Amino acid sequence: MQVHSVPLGSVTIGPQSWRDGTARSIRRAARLVRQTRAGRAESCSRPRSCGAGFSPKQTDGTAGTSADRTTGEECGESRDCMCETKRPQTTGATFPSGSQKTSVAPFPPTSLREQCAGASAAVASEYMRGVREVEGQLRRWAGRVTQEGVKLERERGHLERMLRSLRADLTVNRRSSEGRTRRPSTAETERDGADYLLSCERRELAQLKQDLEGALRDTLTQLQALGRSSRQLLDCAGERARVLELLPHSGSAGGPRSAAQTFVKPDPISPFTPESKEVLESSTLTVSQSQLLRKNIRELLTSAISRQKAVHCTVNDSLVKKVAETVSLEGPEYSGDVLSREKLNRPLVQVYQRHPGTQLSEAAHLIQGSAVLRRCVTSSEGELARLQRACLRLLNDHHGKRAAAQVDAAVVRMRRQQVDKRAMPSFLQQVACRSQLPLSCAQ
Repeated sequence: MQVHSVPLGSVTIGPQSWRDGTARSIRRAARLVRQTRAGRAESCSRPRSCGAGFSPKQTDGTAGTSADRTTGEECGESRDCMCETKRPQTTGATFPSGSQKTSVAPFPPTSLREQCAGASAAVASEYMRGVREVEGQLRRWAGRVTQEGVKLERERGHLERMLRSLRADLTVNRRSSEGRTRRPSTAETERDGADYLLSCERRELAQLKQDLEGALRDTLTQLQALGRSSRQLLDCAGERARVLELLPHSGSAGGPRSAAQTFVKPDPISPFTPESKEVLESSTLTVSQSQLLRKNIRELLTSAISRQKAVHCTVNDSLVKKVAETVSLEGPEYSGDVLSREKLNRPLVQVYQRHPGTQLSEAAHLIQGSAVLRRCVTSSEGELARLQRACLRLLNDHHGKRAAAQVDAAVVRMRRQQVDKRAMPSFLQQVACRSQLPLSCAQ
């Protein structure tokens, strides 16, 4: 049996009301799509042909005419909205009508989905650019915190060098006090002005050492705070950078901006989160505290250098004065210090006694007094012994004074040799010399 192909247009399936209802539903759906925003945009960007409607073969002339008229009106509206730019049309069903084949798109185009995807991409890109600005701000602040840590670390080194210098000066002070105890005589080992000034120097150096140690503890604490702030900023920046993998580096929006101008209101779902704001504010406060601490450390170092030099020079001057006083007290009075007018061989007496009988009564009185002197010599032997003993004591005191002067001179040389003037930077010493402070021994 031979099989013949039958054209589809000549086949009628079901009653005419089914076909009419289907065509009305399709036209109603197309009209609703055109009334929406997506439909209007699609109608301007995509041309439609008048034959794009569903035009099944009509058996009833009246029904066909009304359907064709409605389709024609819709096609006219579609032609009025056509634009110059044409986009590829989605593939629709092809219904044969006799010997002609017409392309029909019974379903709405994909412009709504494309517009939704584009809007989502725009929102995501804007969010990523905002996140990049926040991340850049966080990393810039992390760099500032790191720089502040480097500056504070430099001041910490100055503090440690100054503390080493103070410890060396305390050692010199202790050796000076111990050296003055080696003076030979008991009278020379009593406390004097130099010992008092040495004790004042010890108290002053101990107070400076205590102040600098407190500043060093504050510096170490502040360095730890700066380290924590830097880590928090980098952690927050890393958390923000988790959505930047698909954003090219060349597409960064804008240059560096301050957090106060760009990010005003933090929002948990915005690029600038409350955590980012909190980290930025805490890092700003930490940097301000570090700057104030560095200023205080610089002032403290300048004052410490001035006070250290002042007390050191005062003690050295007092020891030099003590040596001069000791040397000036050497050598008691002796017979060579008797005045000329008290001697019997003075020139006036010798000239008067050149003629005989011209004897002065002074010589007779002296001869008469010789017997008295003999008696006085005996009684004066005891006094002479006491004088000899006093002379021995004076000689011993003389040797003691000389030894004490040598000890004090050795202490001064030791103090000048042991103090390292290169312990602190030269610019700090120059500032300290300009603001030289007087030594207050009453402290």
